[in-house]
Amino acid sequence: MPVVFRPLPALSIVTTLLLAVLLALGGWQLQRLRWKLELIAQVQRNLTAPPFTLDQALAAGASTAQYHRVRLKGRFDNAKEAYVFGTGVAGAPIFHVIVPFHSVDGRVVLVDRGIVPRDLRDPATRSRGLIAGVTTLVGVWRLPDPPGPFTPQPDLPKRIWFSRDVAGIAKVDRVRLAAPVVIEAAGVPDPGGWPKGGPTPMNFRNEHLQYAITWFLLAAGLLGVYLAYHVSRGRLAFGSREPGK
Repeated sequence: MPVVFRPLPALSIVTTLLLAVLLALGGWQLQRLRWKLELIAQVQRNLTAPPFTLDQALAAGASTAQYHRVRLKGRFDNAKEAYVFGTGVAGAPIFHVIVPFHSVDGRVVLVDRGIVPRDLRDPATRSRGLIAGVTTLVGVWRLPDPPGPFTPQPDLPKRIWFSRDVAGIAKVDRVRLAAPVVIEAAGVPDPGGWPKGGPTPMNFRNEHLQYAITWFLLAAGLLGVYLAYHVSRGRLAFGSREPGK
């Protein structure tokens, strides 16, 4: 069936540019989808692999060791607890307890021991949970997100932070970190029950396929409108009928 098409030049140029943008956005989302699936697979492998030593984690690099379990032996510096504000069930305020951990060979990392409710932020209210002496722990190596432009400033007198700002916490504590990471302790309950650790959450939003489909549908809709407009103007005809002038 013959098709006669006399496209409008200006409209065709604009439509082509918009169509290229929409298709590029859809293709970019497919690339992001592939990256996100590879990231999730890597995290699952790291979480189930045998724990690294601190030397192995440092040799692998902060980003490569991300989400890998690490075995540490050393002492907590309980006098330098820091508290990162968060929200728990039903929006109740909680605090992550961040403590410098000195390994037996003198290197320092920050350990997130878990959460406490607001009324247990003061370590005097949970003295049984203040682990003294040399201890061994296994935690998950995390490279935390840096503070954002709208993150509130820390309340230094109360040692309350609003992000896991490892550089800021280390500066206030005057410690030199072996790596700019937080080790998320989990697995063995703390004496007295607090702080309460738990499995490291894997909250990876993966909506890239939906986004890609949306961009491709918009591209298809744009093309449909473009063709329909030319049909309505008599510039696109299917069959033997000549399009209008």
